[in-house]
Amino acid sequence: MADVVSFRKEEPAGLVRVERAEPVLRITLSNPPANALSIAVMEALGAALDAVAADDAIRVVVLASTGKVFSAGHDLKEMTARREDADGGRAFFEKTMRMAADIMLKIAALPQPVVAEIDGLATAAGCQLVASCDLAICTDTSTFCTPGVNIGLFCSTPMVAVTRAAHPKQAMEMLLTGETIDASTAKDFGLVNRIVPQQYLRQVVDKYAAVIAAKSPQALRIGKAAFRAQAGLPVADAYGVAVAAMVDNMLADDAKEGIGAFLGKRMPEWDRR
Repeated sequence: MADVVSFRKEEPAGLVRVERAEPVLRITLSNPPANALSIAVMEALGAALDAVAADDAIRVVVLASTGKVFSAGHDLKEMTARREDADGGRAFFEKTMRMAADIMLKIAALPQPVVAEIDGLATAAGCQLVASCDLAICTDTSTFCTPGVNIGLFCSTPMVAVTRAAHPKQAMEMLLTGETIDASTAKDFGLVNRIVPQQYLRQVVDKYAAVIAAKSPQALRIGKAAFRAQAGLPVADAYGVAVAAMVDNMLADDAKEGIGAFLGKRMPEWDRR
């Protein structure tokens, strides 16, 4: 794998920390102890993702967290307090769920691959966040669950991402039982790609990010968009999306350079625009 980029520039600390080591950007949830997705946290996370989308110099995004909990999902205390509103909290609940859905859609729409780095519990909307990322790497002590059913609140919005990452019956098992699964089970279910010892998590994630960032930016951008677009389509329609993507990719400068380099037995030089 490629060497890890050594230079890092970290932005001031807040609910969400942004650490830039071009061509990799690390976004860290920093709302201990639960890293709950409050309105303020989601606003900060959404702003960070928007900034990434407009930055061609960033090739890969890592989404991490501080503390022993990756994310406990929505801030239930914040939401419960709004039951005193005139509408019983409906408008605030709609705002919260829509903001979370928009975060997940932003991750899917980013041209850059997003790698989740999980150390600890990812529950409810926190599990949704993991499932929404393109790749997920966790420690061997990490756990995952969609426990809403235990408190009378089925995890319907986390369900959208989880059912697209995990196998359908395993996803339904998580949603119906609300039980916590360990890292090995999460890998079997399809929620995570790799499991590593805690002391090596950052190193492994950085290596993955560096390897991906070394690939053609144009190919990554076209490929991620095509992957997301074809998922869930009937096979014939999926091939229609894939054929169009391949043609666009073949016409891109990086494909011309990459194929020429392969045939000429040399290393390619990618267009970094």
